[in-house]
Amino acid sequence: MEKEANWPGPEGLIPALEKNAANASLHTRRFLDEILIEERIIGTRVADLTMKLWGSEFTSPIMMPAFSHLNKAGLDHRPMEEYAQAAKNLGIVNWVGMESDADYAKIAEVGSKTIRIIKPFADHEKIKEQMTFAVKRQALAVGIDIDHSIGKDGNVDVVDGEKLGTLTAQEIKEFADFAHKSGVPFVAKGVLSTRDAALCEKAGADAIVVSHHHGRMPFAVPPAMILPDIRKVSGKMKVFADCSVDDGRDAYKLLALGADAVSTGRAILPGLLKEGTPAVERKIQQMNDQLKELMGYTGVATLDLFDATVLWYHGRPLK
Repeated sequence: MEKEANWPGPEGLIPALEKNAANASLHTRRFLDEILIEERIIGTRVADLTMKLWGSEFTSPIMMPAFSHLNKAGLDHRPMEEYAQAAKNLGIVNWVGMESDADYAKIAEVGSKTIRIIKPFADHEKIKEQMTFAVKRQALAVGIDIDHSIGKDGNVDVVDGEKLGTLTAQEIKEFADFAHKSGVPFVAKGVLSTRDAALCEKAGADAIVVSHHHGRMPFAVPPAMILPDIRKVSGKMKVFADCSVDDGRDAYKLLALGADAVSTGRAILPGLLKEGTPAVERKIQQMNDQLKELMGYTGVATLDLFDATVLWYHGRPLK
């Protein structure tokens, strides 16, 4: 993180972490770093990272992030399409954040299996229109950034001139129903409590992303810390997680704590912005190797065999 100031693009595109206690990303990094792993080597074998999700098979549970706006960085290449290309080449899930339909269409043309995450626009018809647009371009799933509603001033946020809004459980149900009628799963991104997880499950969400959106909320609990409790109330939903997944060891810890898959974000940004697709592929492959290594050391041959009892925190088993 200390190298962020050297990344390309306009100043402020990738803001540096604030060094104060309110920054949730600092707490998340610290919590992940303090989780230790016990070895279970007898009888182990080389791990298989294959993941099945909604009728498709992927080579790894490490997924791309829901980036937005990177094509506006003033570079001579197009990072949004480039990391989508990396996802396609690697055989992993791609995610896309806030993009216009025209820009989303260019990303979709790459052909990666992509989940489109839409902002909680105050204009609900715009949400449905963007869902429909994504479905027509073979999106794997669609969803809403439910945690991007309140701005720094405590009012509803405004992004690129678009007014956002808050969502009720009933409204989430309506969007989930709309997605299902359109033929795709629905994802609620930005769940950070058992309360909201249970409400999303009741509303018919097919998946949630346990996330604090890289510290949108001051003092937010680390996803890894609350993940086991959310897993208990998740019902049939898939549970994804992100925030500070910087390497394959972070991915291992989140998967052991109950995530079905994880997204990495800032870990791929330096290479993506400087070099594009090849750098992203190298970083993800390194993360996959690290994940397989730890799975091999702990007897986790396949993704369904993760066991949180291998994790230790401050001298005691974490679970």
